[in-house]
Amino acid sequence: MDPDLDRFSSRRSTVYGQRGVVSTSQPLAAEAGIAIMRDGGNAFDAAVATAAALNVVEPTSTGLGGDVFALYRTADGNIGAMRACGGAPAGATIEAVREAVADDDSSEVMDPASVEMPETGAHAVTVPGTARGWEATADRFGTFDLGRLLQPAIRYATDGYPVSEVVSAQWQHGEDLFETDHAREAFLFDGSAPETGQHVTLPKLGASLELIAEESADVVYDGEIAEEIATEVQKEGGFLTVDDLAAFEVEWPEPVSTTYNGAEVFELPPNNQGLIALEALNIAEELGAGEHKRNSPERIHALVEAMKLAFHDGHHYITDPEYADHPPLGSKNWAKRRAQSVGETANNDVSVGIPNANVEDADTVLLTAADEEGNVVSYINSRFAGFGSGVVAGETGIALQNRGSSFSLDPDHPNGLEPGKRPFHTLIPGLVQFGEDDWAGFGVMGGYMQPQGHVQLISNIVDYGMPLQRALDEPRWRYREDGQLAVEPHFDTSVVAKLVRKEHDICILSPGMFGGAQIARNEQGVLSGATEPRKDGNAQGY
Repeated sequence: MDPDLDRFSSRRSTVYGQRGVVSTSQPLAAEAGIAIMRDGGNAFDAAVATAAALNVVEPTSTGLGGDVFALYRTADGNIGAMRACGGAPAGATIEAVREAVADDDSSEVMDPASVEMPETGAHAVTVPGTARGWEATADRFGTFDLGRLLQPAIRYATDGYPVSEVVSAQWQHGEDLFETDHAREAFLFDGSAPETGQHVTLPKLGASLELIAEESADVVYDGEIAEEIATEVQKEGGFLTVDDLAAFEVEWPEPVSTTYNGAEVFELPPNNQGLIALEALNIAEELGAGEHKRNSPERIHALVEAMKLAFHDGHHYITDPEYADHPPLGSKNWAKRRAQSVGETANNDVSVGIPNANVEDADTVLLTAADEEGNVVSYINSRFAGFGSGVVAGETGIALQNRGSSFSLDPDHPNGLEPGKRPFHTLIPGLVQFGEDDWAGFGVMGGYMQPQGHVQLISNIVDYGMPLQRALDEPRWRYREDGQLAVEPHFDTSVVAKLVRKEHDICILSPGMFGGAQIARNEQGVLSGATEPRKDGNAQGY
């Protein structure tokens, strides 16, 4: 039975801890991070251990076959970012993919020129960055090595665990997605997704995690697992090779930032959509969105119009920065000029979305961690859509991402497919400095919901002084590619009516469509955290 997210009949408080706090979308994963902290690990150790555990206990949304990103503030005051995101295979030209997809479709004769980028399958697979990203995080900032941090995930995979409610509902997708025998053997049980509370093991994935723990992440990129990944993708018609995997390297880009009503907000630069969040915050500040009453149509109208403009700009310009430049989307001057186009009624003359990019809705996990030393981490992992491409690498139990489906096969599009190029990436961890010695790692997951969630969460805390959990519990909205403004079922109906009078095209969507938020904060030595009420997880401190 699907979880009834419309009820919101229970309540949570902001969680406080003395030595550490972890917030994420699955309780067993949060416990893995806290256990590492109890054993002497810091927030970075907890982030890797929690991420690895999520790979097992929430396998619908994340895994070794995907990418990982981080924003962080270290105990000694350094602010930084980590990007472990692979690109397209060296052989994946637009022409080659068009020809291959046309040949793969046996149901009809296809003109390669009419082919669009597939949403699933081997052609949607890009080089996975997760294993290298976890290892790089542990090596640079952690107390323990990667092998030690993988142990909780290995135990969950081999000894088993009871499946939680929301994850069970998401798992149903795999029954239709997985077609090969080893994919179905890895993630289905007698051909079915697990029920809520069903005890499951993932022995193939557990064996891969053990191999990585013993031999390091190298085994994923130029070892036994790399061979299985490349062989599987090529068998399914794709172009990924062991050479593509071996060439992968983790990056440490400079974060981009802006201020919003006194708080400094940090995001990832392109190829991620962090600049969309910054532009929207700048426009919202220019419009005075936070000067209106919290639950007012004027405030929501200003935030929504700011988001529309930021999406319009970001979706046109953001791509792999090695292939194209972008204007100063995160600057105050850019926002001041763009804000001039906002009126009292909805502006529907904006284009939102990347054509045929399959990006609007996606499945992702975010975790945040903070410790008494002053480390604050926002850590995000994803295979993009639920279970990714549907391709599972041989006997490894590793489901591969479909992030390549974000590419366009239009050679003139900024996000057009090119060999080695990284696609437009929705994943954006967040970092914010609210005041002196007051830092938080945060994020709100879910495709195009992510920057919209960042804006709403930051405004809730900065403009209205909400406690962390209250800021996550607030009803949300999200602007859609089709021009509709979606709201949750429990949204104030009088506000909805006034937004309609402002010419917004309103629709109601399930709470599960409004993201998965997490936040962990160190406010002058006081640690706190909050978690998404629309998910299974919790915030845990000690």
